[in-house]
Amino acid sequence: MYAQVLSSALWGISAKVVTVEVDVSRGLPAFNIVGLPDAAVKESRDRVLAALKNTQFLLPARRITVNLAPAHLRKEGPAYDLPIALGLLAANGYIPPQALAGHLFFGELSLDGRICPVRGALSLLAAAQTAKIERIILPAGNAREVGLTRHLVFFPMGTLLETVDFFLGKTSPQPYSLDHDEMQLSAQSYDVDFSEVRSQVQAKRALEVAAAGAHNVLMIGPPGSGKTMLAHRLPTILPPPNLTEALETTKIYSIAGLLPPENAFLNTRPFRSPHHTVSDVALIGGGSYPRPGEVSLAHNGVLFLDELPEFNKNALEVLRQPLEENKVTISRTAAAVTYPAHFMLLAAMNPCPCGYFTDPDKACNCSSTQIQRYLAKISGPLLDRFDLHLEVPAVRYQELAHPVDPEPSLGIRERVLAARAIQKARYHAHTGMHANSCLTPRFIRHYCRLHREGQNLLRDAIEKLGLSARAFHRILKVARTLADLDACEDIQLSHISEAVHYRTLDKRYWGKDAPLSL
Repeated sequence: MYAQVLSSALWGISAKVVTVEVDVSRGLPAFNIVGLPDAAVKESRDRVLAALKNTQFLLPARRITVNLAPAHLRKEGPAYDLPIALGLLAANGYIPPQALAGHLFFGELSLDGRICPVRGALSLLAAAQTAKIERIILPAGNAREVGLTRHLVFFPMGTLLETVDFFLGKTSPQPYSLDHDEMQLSAQSYDVDFSEVRSQVQAKRALEVAAAGAHNVLMIGPPGSGKTMLAHRLPTILPPPNLTEALETTKIYSIAGLLPPENAFLNTRPFRSPHHTVSDVALIGGGSYPRPGEVSLAHNGVLFLDELPEFNKNALEVLRQPLEENKVTISRTAAAVTYPAHFMLLAAMNPCPCGYFTDPDKACNCSSTQIQRYLAKISGPLLDRFDLHLEVPAVRYQELAHPVDPEPSLGIRERVLAARAIQKARYHAHTGMHANSCLTPRFIRHYCRLHREGQNLLRDAIEKLGLSARAFHRILKVARTLADLDACEDIQLSHISEAVHYRTLDKRYWGKDAPLSL
């Protein structure tokens, strides 16, 4: 007796169709699962048999062979419990095998027959779309998550018995439907706001520029100057994600098992802030079967690295690929997987080990050698990948006691949205370009043309600061963003001047003998 059921296997943030073949034959009783299963899949045997027994389905003692095809594709996780159980029931005559055709199944079984939700449900549907399978049987706990996908018919099931009754025609559940417009237009809410930040006008301006052009930012300042406070408020002025971005982010969080059960749709941009003790594997992703790391969890959002020089140097250097390519490829013996990693990099650091090198009120106890060694932890190539270098000074008592009413995040966001709308219209014909930070050298020459005065100013700045070609391009991209914030079609001299100002820390901190010259 033979039965066949369709399921799917995760492959990065997508999936591939897996055919679950079940053969029940005479011979010594046995239950074998083949097709490159991991430990969790091999344990399906015990979960499935217990669930069938406790659901009052009695199977004769036979030799059972379950093949997960294609055999070269590694299978992992408990999502194959439900298709294996249904295949067994079909092979033993409880369900007509033809009734299961045209459906895709996944779900974990508890010992009493309940169907439990699984990780990566939204990504598992990619296999159904590729194979043009329109009817999906899935755990009820994954219903809101997968309901975001259009053009598929979903039947959430709570128990194995309920699923069997559905295919026997004893019940007629209605397909699951979700109000996509309600999910997409649900208001974003944040617990923090820029109005809570006192003073730091220049820092707020720089973060506004960064948000308007999706630029990377490095903040330098003494402890207590508000660097972390500013960083946590950056997402409040970013444009809301569109439906495609939200679905990509939701897929990654679902695969990582970090999707909140009460919120199956991430309609806010992620903000990830790993501790400086994070390993390079945790930051970039990895494992025997590659899992998404912090750079992928920050996809379409912000990756904040506080105390940047305290991070392991190897961990920092692996950031180069995702910063340039907006993706990360992880190669292991089992598989090579590519995860998206398009994020804004926001970092904060002290100017010296004690933190008070630039503080006018507190003495620094660090020697010049200690300061140089501390700053040298950040390599030149990584430093070049920051578009804006921002000095955040300590806040004076007068500014805290008698502050000017600060602008809320809503007002800043309106200007950011206006600048992003200009960029969207400008780059609409270029796939993959949505902000000025995405400009390549070829497009920089086309969209960042300068007048003679601007060229002279930029040339003098490059020669005096000794900046690299990458820094030159980043100055032009920031100047383009400043022009968009002012709704100017051409880049003006003031825009070049302000963009160069955001690179002067290259010379001040990382120039030759810089700590001694301050």
